[in-house]
Amino acid sequence: QVQLVESGGGLVQAGGSLRLSCAASGSTFRINTMGWYRQAPGKQRELVAAISSGGSTNVADPVKGRFTITRDNAPNTLSLQMNTLKPEDTAVYYCHAEQLTAAGRTYEYWGQGTQVTVSS
Repeated sequence: QVQLVESGGGLVQAGGSLRLSCAASGSTFRINTMGWYRQAPGKQRELVAAISSGGSTNVADPVKGRFTITRDNAPNTLSLQMNTLKPEDTAVYYCHAEQLTAAGRTYEYWGQGTQVTVSS
């Protein structure tokens, strides 16, 4: 089992910055991809950015150039630097991790979410 705990959300004015962090604990061996998702009211959860254990990143078009995802594999911590925030970035942000077992099975884990609110 892997536990994910997010921190760093809050209220910020448009154009401002926030940094989200996610700490993984428990059986963190073989964690492969980690990422950030977000869910706004009335909308589906969507990928914001993801990063593999090797450092390859995938960043969603709406945040490309404004958000940066980074990762430290030892310990397993994940960060999301969010700059030039817009009101449409308002959402609950979730940390996500995929773990690949020796038998080839994949398990997914989610954090509890942290609220990001951007005022206009």
